[in-house]
Amino acid sequence: MHFAILGSGAVGGYYGAKLARAGQQVSFVARGAHLRAIRERGLMIWSPLGDFTVRARAELDPAAIGPADVVMLAVKTYDNAAALPMLKPLIGESTVVMTLQNGVDSVDEVAAVVGGDRVLGGPTYIATALTLPGLIEQTGTHRRIVFGEAFGERSAVTERVKRIADVLKAADIQAEAVADARVPLWEKFIYLSPFAAFTGAARLPIGPLWSDPAIKAQFMAAVAEVEAVARAEGVAVREPASLKEYVTHYVDVLPPSTRSSLLIDLQQGKRIEVESLPGSVVRRGLAAGVPTPIMAGLYSVLKPWAAGANRQESSQ
Repeated sequence: MHFAILGSGAVGGYYGAKLARAGQQVSFVARGAHLRAIRERGLMIWSPLGDFTVRARAELDPAAIGPADVVMLAVKTYDNAAALPMLKPLIGESTVVMTLQNGVDSVDEVAAVVGGDRVLGGPTYIATALTLPGLIEQTGTHRRIVFGEAFGERSAVTERVKRIADVLKAADIQAEAVADARVPLWEKFIYLSPFAAFTGAARLPIGPLWSDPAIKAQFMAAVAEVEAVARAEGVAVREPASLKEYVTHYVDVLPPSTRSSLLIDLQQGKRIEVESLPGSVVRRGLAAGVPTPIMAGLYSVLKPWAAGANRQESSQ
């Protein structure tokens, strides 16, 4: 199976390297020093599961790669305006696009470019970083992708989702095939959006926030806001008591020093995924008539900073 990786950084690069190591045909779309490093030295993975290097095709222009069987989209959501048009040369008669981006907007944005019948969606659970050009470092051992159909009939897992899941599993990726991609996407979003917004607005890791009873209560109230939006959109996420228990347990076991990727980018002066995380909650809440006062407040704190960071990047 031929995989094209659009967004060959920490997440896409890691999964592409695992697939290449397992003998799948993999083509990376990369740029700059990272592209040169992959071409010259290969793509290196440092991991508690074992270090390895793969040699695989890497191109700046996706047109040089041509149609693939599966395109993995793993760029940051704020790069979609530039990245999504790059999907077109990678699309053949039976190509599917698997988006691993944060948030719940990505499947619709990809569908607008390639058509909903080609889109697979789902969250990924992994901690990796692009340490140096050509070097991805994994912390921990999670490497999980939960994915399924984003549009059309979603009453059962489709054959193409099963086939891709089997390939991923053979590459030592923890793949879970589901019928309806919306459920795992939203269940991650219900937790991730408040986590990113609270840690980003406070400029603090989760520990000091979660240990404060008042802030913890506000965090869980924000979780309930996002859950209400999901239900208003007809997404069958788990029942409220189960969802609350799931989120509480998840945060309870996090190391207190854990930072969201939004906070990490914020502290490094990079662009942040404010529009696809708290911003998406606010917009969808308004459209559905669901109040989201906590998420709206956090969004209003983060949005001006993001705009300033974008102006700073464009001036450099």
